[in-house]
Amino acid sequence: MSDSRIPLAGVIGAPIAHSKSPILHGHWLKRYNIAGHYVPMHIEQADLGHVLETLPKMGFVGLNVTLPHKEQVLALADVVSDRASIIGAANTLIFQKDGRLHADNTDGYGFIENLRQGAPNWDAKSGPAVVFGAGGAARAIISALLDAGAPEIRLTNRTRARADALRADFGAKVQVVDWVQSGNILGDAATVVNTTSLGMVGKPEFRVPLDGLNPNAVVNDLVYTPLKTPFLLAAEAAGCTVVDGLGMLLHQAAPGFERWFGVRPEVDEDLRTTVLNA
Repeated sequence: MSDSRIPLAGVIGAPIAHSKSPILHGHWLKRYNIAGHYVPMHIEQADLGHVLETLPKMGFVGLNVTLPHKEQVLALADVVSDRASIIGAANTLIFQKDGRLHADNTDGYGFIENLRQGAPNWDAKSGPAVVFGAGGAARAIISALLDAGAPEIRLTNRTRARADALRADFGAKVQVVDWVQSGNILGDAATVVNTTSLGMVGKPEFRVPLDGLNPNAVVNDLVYTPLKTPFLLAAEAAGCTVVDGLGMLLHQAAPGFERWFGVRPEVDEDLRTTVLNA
């Protein structure tokens, strides 16, 4: 770093105490012997604009952003990446040396890199994708799958109107299927992704029948508590290649760390173990 000040980064949200990002970035800072710090900050929405003006003056080079600020920061940014604009949310902010605030979204990147690491033979082009859920995470996943060449995305959500809204945004390659019919669209799917919170510790079960899964499919759950959800266990029993959700958290963090601290960090088993045991 050319700046004589120690670079600072962090994560903002409300609440924020649950975030694993400080463990993750702290691991990399220690591994690469970087004189920097990464701190969690509970920021209320009413204070967001003031905070984003103040932090660069304190030596902050960037931030991760989580709920409820991921959409609001777009309106406050000077530069918004194409993928953040398409998704309608940002999870990574860079305080540029020229004073401008740059907003990006690395969730889709993290999703794709997680699949490539966990299922090296996966190819989005090899067949239709099925996406469960139509929230903010689904927007990032659909965008990433389309960019990677998925020929068709079958989108299903408990509230159909939300899925219809995503189809309107992303176009004809997205086909909406009623939730009650979602068990019938799996037979030829090459990629199956759960973006809902169903199956997470403390949340309702994922009840869609998965016995129709294509055994050649790659199946991913964005949930990582538990690491192997009932959704993934059912897919594994059907012979599918399964990829847990922790890798997406790890990979989405890498681009921001590189921009802030000047080192491209490695996502490996040592990092997974550190975050899992935190």
